Amino acid sequence: MTKAIFQPPILRRDECEEEERSATWLELFFDLIFVVAIAQLAHNLNENFSRFGLVEFVILFVPVWWCWIGATFYDTRFSNDGLVDRLITLLQMAIVAAMAANVYRGLDSSSIAFAFSYIAFRVVLICQYLHAGYHIPKARPLTSWYAIGFSSSVVLWLISTIVPIPWRFVFWGIGLIIDFATPFTAGKRVKKVPPSLSHTTERIGLFTLIVLGESIVAVVGSVSQQEWSMVSIATAFLGLSIAFSFWWMYFDTVDNSPLYAMKQGNMAIALTWLYAHLPLTIGLTATGVGVEKIIHHSLESSDIVGDNIFFCLSVALCLLVLSGIHWTSCDLGQTKCKRIVTFYRLGAAAFIITIALASSLLSSLLIIFLVAFACTIQIVFDIFNTCS
Repeated sequence: MTKAIFQPPILRRDECEEEERSATWLELFFDLIFVVAIAQLAHNLNENFSRFGLVEFVILFVPVWWCWIGATFYDTRFSNDGLVDRLITLLQMAIVAAMAANVYRGLDSSSIAFAFSYIAFRVVLICQYLHAGYHIPKARPLTSWYAIGFSSSVVLWLISTIVPIPWRFVFWGIGLIIDFATPFTAGKRVKKVPPSLSHTTERIGLFTLIVLGESIVAVVGSVSQQEWSMVSIATAFLGLSIAFSFWWMYFDTVDNSPLYAMKQGNMAIALTWLYAHLPLTIGLTATGVGVEKIIHHSLESSDIVGDNIFFCLSVALCLLVLSGIHWTSCDLGQTKCKRIVTFYRLGAAAFIITIALASSLLSSLLIIFLVAFACTIQIVFDIFNTCS
């Protein structure tokens, strides 16, 4: 029993696994706290729907996403599922809960509390890497490099808590840049100790499902607050179809081959693919809020142009990022097919941006219909793409 409780971290390698790894129950439970965090971010954006609210949403979304990425990549590389690991997961969940609780006024009176929550999460992760490096000499160059880079970021976040706004957020930004840059500069070290990439792909897909689920929650929540009519039902159905279209586009056509470039130490292409998921998940979450806004005023005689533009641009952002993700696969997979899919997404994004420019002339129902049509036609193109 003592050995099971205090067993040191184990280096997980794809080639050493008897079968492909799947998400554990603990990982799925861990994801639940991020469901809450994303819901809080979306709710805050919905309540504070303005330019400042949008900026606040993006600024706070990035640290939350980065915490999830940090924990996920550690768990895909090192694992033992002992008692200590489970208690650390509980601690991380409590910290993320604190981050979610401080999203409201996260750039104002709650900014220090939010910063300390982020610092706490990163400190726990740094300790995990140092612990893993201590027990696994082969991984020590990588774990030490991560510990140094991430600790530098933590120092800047700590300094941010004693400087006034808006300089506080400058330190946040520089700290995040260091955080994001640290893996970029670890190519040779990652090549020697790559993460379990098949498992990583599954985990990233699960986070994408989390943000898609937020769109469904937004649709159901908005419809439940209104009297049902043909207009509200049609708007809700179109909103669901958009979420379904993005599910189809992502899970049927996104190629994870760029991520495998980590095994060759090519961090540029691998992390471009990975980091592209940040604006994608921001766009998907914002799309859910946009659908919620459209449903909310679908029965009003005068449409809110700003809401319609926000909704269109959120969907266009998702399509643009998907086109970029497809493009990163061009030199590693079926080049012709990936480029065709890329142009499909770019064409749809251009069409939706045009709708946004003409939003003052169109009703909300017509706008969401046209956007849903543009997303649905992507599925049709993908089905009949002869390269697929």
